[in-house]
Amino acid sequence: MALQLRPNCELCDKDLPPHSAQAVICSYECTFCADCARDKLHNVCPNCGGGFAPRPIRPSHEWRPGVCLDKQPASDKRVRVRYTPEDLAAHIARIEAIDPAKR
Repeated sequence: MALQLRPNCELCDKDLPPHSAQAVICSYECTFCADCARDKLHNVCPNCGGGFAPRPIRPSHEWRPGVCLDKQPASDKRVRVRYTPEDLAAHIARIEAIDPAKR
């Protein structure tokens, strides 16, 4: 099963095309731009509490049969955070000092 490659930052709604090196994800594929993940979320996923890693870039060329962006396209469904700014701030403050590997 391929990653969804969501098309936007779930916080600021910035476009994050499949080839974007500015997209980061958590282990549940929650997707954010690197700026929001670093400056606003402090490496705390607002949905699961995990940390972020760079989102892989799906090859645009079909190096192996059926394995490329054309054959397994990115999602076009935009996703947004469903928490209030106050809830996000409390969530981040509660766990940001804990190393992501120990959350």
